[in-house]
Amino acid sequence: MARGKVYLVGAGPGDPELMTLKARRLLEQADVVLFDRLLDPRMMEGIRAEKIDVGKNAGRHKLSQEAVSYTHLTLPTIYSV
Repeated sequence: MARGKVYLVGAGPGDPELMTLKARRLLEQADVVLFDRLLDPRMMEGIRAEKIDVGKNAGRHKLSQEAVSYTHLTLPTIYSV
């Protein structure tokens, strides 16, 4: 079974101009990006990947933590290179 790769890319202080070149490159090459509400939307401009919002607000979760963890574990096999 082929497997893909998962990268954890931090948004730093939140200013898109301060995103590292590597972070930008990884986002540009990604098939899928999991993100939350803390991400400045400008950081996703021009990113063609499928975007999945896994954000949580107090008492309102788009996905349970179990679903988020499962997604992290299964996406690399679905989107294998």
